[in-house]
Amino acid sequence: MKPRLVVMALLLGTTSLAGATESVVADYMLSCQGCHLDNGRGFPLRGVPTLTNYVGNFLKVPGGRQYLVQVPGAAQADLNNEQLAALLNWMLTTFSPDQLPSDFVRYNAEEVAQLRPHPLVDVASRRAELVRKIEQLQPRSRQ
Repeated sequence: MKPRLVVMALLLGTTSLAGATESVVADYMLSCQGCHLDNGRGFPLRGVPTLTNYVGNFLKVPGGRQYLVQVPGAAQADLNNEQLAALLNWMLTTFSPDQLPSDFVRYNAEEVAQLRPHPLVDVASRRAELVRKIEQLQPRSRQ
């Protein structure tokens, strides 16, 4: 049995990721869950950002779509381009559907293949820049 199927068989019944296709769930478990947890929460105090109720915002700002493919965890994942596109689409629609832009276009293998060979070097600075742009889009609450 393939290692990813073994992991999926062991973990699928104890995770909150039920409902997705088995291969995407397995890909998330093996490539992302170690840092972003089974619920997409991450470890913000350790520099691992949360995906839940936020990651879709990256698609609203210039450069954010590319960032999600080029961040090292995605760009260097042991997945082919079609698998990575499916995983990104699943993460966005599972963890952050309410933050997706109304004109959301799903990733495809061709787009991932174009972006992936150019992984980010200074991830923290790029992320901070994108988060600033996202925050500028958010309406400020009145006090």
